[in-house]
Amino acid sequence: MKKRVFTILIEKGENGAYIAEVPGLKGCNTQGGAVEDAMKNIKETTDTCLEEQDVIPNEFAEVQKIGA
Repeated sequence: MKKRVFTILIEKGENGAYIAEVPGLKGCNTQGGAVEDAMKNIKETTDTCLEEQDVIPNEFAEVQKIGA
């Protein structure tokens, strides 16, 4: 089986927790008290999401910041 690679976005929430999301998988998000915890949790969540949906991951070209 070919291993899939997904992009993970991590944000720091207002409550101090780190929120991890896989944009290529609908509803695939979780959180943790530290980045390492959020990454561990998102790996488990991604496996569950893949069992529930057949998704072709989107490929990001780049991530940028803008001021508004």
